[in-house]
Amino acid sequence: MTITIVDAKLYIPPARSKAVARPRLLERLNEGLQGKLTILSAAAGYGKTTLASEWLSVCGRRAAWLSLDAGDNDPARFLTYLFAACRSIGVNTGERVYALLQSPQPPPIESLLTALLNEISAESEPSVLILDDYHVIDAGPVNQAVVFLIEHLPPQMHLIIATREDPVLPLPRLRVRHQLTELRAADLRFNASEAAEFLGGVMGLALSAEDVRLLESRTEGWVAGLQLAALSMQGRNDTTGFIQSFTGSHKFVVDYLIEEVLQQQSASIQAFLQFTSVLGRMCGPLCDAVLGEDPEGSPLASGQLTLEYLEHANLFLIPLDNERRWYRYHHLFADLLRERLSQGICPSKGEAERTVSALHIRASRWYEDNGFELEAFHHAAAAGDTERAARLIEGEGMPLLFRGAVTPVLNWLQAMPGEELDAIPSLWVMYASALLMTGRLSSVEQKLQAAEQALHGAVQDEKTRDLIGHIASIRATLAVSKHQADPIIAESRRALEYLHPDNLPVRAAAAWTLGYAYQLQGERGLAGAAYNDALSVSKRIGHIMITMMATLGQGNIQEAENQLPAAAGSYLQVLEWAGDPPLPAACEAHLGLARIYYEWNKWDTAMLHAQQSILLAEQFEDSDRGVAGKVLLARLKLARGEVSEAAAILKQADHVARQRHYWTQIPHIAAVQVPVMLHQGNLEAAAILAEKHGLPLSQAKVNLAREDTSAVLAVLEPVLKQAAANGREDERLKGMILYAAALYRCGDQSGAAHTLAEAMRIAEPGGFIRIFVDEGPEVEKLLRGAAVCEEMQDYRRKLLAAFAAEKPPSIPMRSSGHQVRSDQPLFEKLSGRELEVLQLIAQGLSNREIGDRLFLALSTVKGYNRNIFDKLQVSRRTEAIARARTLGIL
Repeated sequence: MTITIVDAKLYIPPARSKAVARPRLLERLNEGLQGKLTILSAAAGYGKTTLASEWLSVCGRRAAWLSLDAGDNDPARFLTYLFAACRSIGVNTGERVYALLQSPQPPPIESLLTALLNEISAESEPSVLILDDYHVIDAGPVNQAVVFLIEHLPPQMHLIIATREDPVLPLPRLRVRHQLTELRAADLRFNASEAAEFLGGVMGLALSAEDVRLLESRTEGWVAGLQLAALSMQGRNDTTGFIQSFTGSHKFVVDYLIEEVLQQQSASIQAFLQFTSVLGRMCGPLCDAVLGEDPEGSPLASGQLTLEYLEHANLFLIPLDNERRWYRYHHLFADLLRERLSQGICPSKGEAERTVSALHIRASRWYEDNGFELEAFHHAAAAGDTERAARLIEGEGMPLLFRGAVTPVLNWLQAMPGEELDAIPSLWVMYASALLMTGRLSSVEQKLQAAEQALHGAVQDEKTRDLIGHIASIRATLAVSKHQADPIIAESRRALEYLHPDNLPVRAAAAWTLGYAYQLQGERGLAGAAYNDALSVSKRIGHIMITMMATLGQGNIQEAENQLPAAAGSYLQVLEWAGDPPLPAACEAHLGLARIYYEWNKWDTAMLHAQQSILLAEQFEDSDRGVAGKVLLARLKLARGEVSEAAAILKQADHVARQRHYWTQIPHIAAVQVPVMLHQGNLEAAAILAEKHGLPLSQAKVNLAREDTSAVLAVLEPVLKQAAANGREDERLKGMILYAAALYRCGDQSGAAHTLAEAMRIAEPGGFIRIFVDEGPEVEKLLRGAAVCEEMQDYRRKLLAAFAAEKPPSIPMRSSGHQVRSDQPLFEKLSGRELEVLQLIAQGLSNREIGDRLFLALSTVKGYNRNIFDKLQVSRRTEAIARARTLGIL
């Protein structure tokens, strides 16, 4: 079996050389392989771990073993070790998964587990996954993750859970489906023959059959009780008398026998056991560090030799690797040792607490010296050494918060009294940063104000100034979530002014927020320079989140400057960094790619990216990115003629934006609602909406629909001048195409052709297509008749082909020469009001008469006409009537 050690947590306990043969249980475990799950459920000391390890040594399957502790209630930590356990048996989950798990906002658990399950399914060799000590898990997300794992577990893998109590899993459903094997206390108890083999063969006691029977009866086959009793009897002459006096429940048995076992050990071994009980896992050098030195500087005991002795003596020590480097105590034994340490070894409670704290500090120092900063922090926190814990949180160049330790740090900070945080203001700042990284934005400002209050009156040394800069950077990031340019700039500049030159992670974040603010203001040159600064630092120090965000910013700028291929390259690079499954921040990259592929007229690809963007955005606690994705989805639906669906999506997006105060999204929603309304013939509402939100391009489209070309030109001319002056190439290109259509509509074919040719020269390098097609038949007619240079001929043919693809099949001719549509179903049904207008058209009423009959403005009636003609794929009233009759509408 392949074994991998990760912080001495993943292991397969080797079977003891003198193990009790228990074929009845091994056979049950073999039978369990027919299902998905085996549960070993019994109280402490029933040999669950030993049985599982013995079975693995003979079952012939690869095994991944994960021993759980309370820290694994953090879903990211649980998944990190789960993936590492699976990698130890060849399930290649990829390095990027670990980066995703350590990110502030990791992907959904289901998506990560799906990736793991896919890799397991690809394996041909069967395997076993063991989750030991599962009773420590009480977190809903971790239980849900295991439920998902069980429900989708491929036949290549079997899951074994060892626990002291039944887990919160769908055990009844698995029983009914014959997918569950259960071994409980009644199964795990030693029978008389097994007890005899254990006491004689393993523990080396020469007992009579009657003594064995009596001891097995008194312990009820409880393995730990048998072991404790055997240890107590070693060296005794009157074993029979001891067995006859041996009575009591498990609790009292443990209390009594632990005392007996410890008293049989030397003073040095007793001290070793109690002092090292503060360690969750231990190795020889770590034990040496915790025990300390004698006055002459020599270790008080050899940690490695003592650990080997304890294992040989069967003193409840479990090896965590085959090399016998890392160990842990049996949990029950460790609990009792720690209780004895805190209550029995020292004459006073205060002295006991000081002793325990000193042991934790020694462990913290060893872990720090050996590069285990998170473990060093845990022991510093356990010691109550706030200053040391604070220093370890800050890290050397990269805080623990930025290295996947947000949850343990935040949990510790939440448990800290306010006065202790006041004494170290940097902890308030770390508190705010942790809340920000976990999406709990509403509480961030309160913590920043507490930090400033704690700093009030402090000397402005380098450390104080750096904290002021960090506070400003956090406030700048808060303003980014609200798209507030001025506060972002003010706080970002303040951050860069105060931050220490060596505080590169926060300086990179401040450079990114500054770039975002410039981008909001349309200062694309300044934004690009700031993003470059952020990238140069973040790449150098490995700050993946800032690297991604700055590259996204660069992609946005490239897209705004009509450099679509370059922008697509930036977004694809972000997706590569984000991994598979991706970080939630990748939603912005998918959104950008959806816009670009739509512009390239690759509707299916655009739709896939839009949907993925929405899914990722839903992982944020409070973000308007989901609304932005819905707006683009509506555009895609509209392009396919699905007007009603587009309107419904926009209505939902508008409701969410208003409910959650995403005010910056309202104009974007309105910009797509306007063409939807134009398709529905609701020109008046479209005009009101465009004017209300100050959308000049939308106003131009409304005026074009009204056939008010002078109003179109009046709106667009200042827009084009301002866009050219400010370098807003995307807005200029859109305006030029609309301007050309308006010139064509008012009879200026020469001016229209010249404007369109100039727009084509701008658009061709980026591969723009939809920007022309979406403006309708005037642009198509211009393309067919306009004179363009030879270099543009291929581009013109591509655009005309896109226009042709938008049209329905050719129309058959009747002998009368009248064109009618076939009975091909409509792409979109007529609305109720459109049917009313169509019926009046069929009755021969003029547009003005229809308006008088339905109390509609003339322009609105004309809009309905255009909408009806578009849906019926006709160009005249007579064709509309004939097509409607063919379809049975009239």
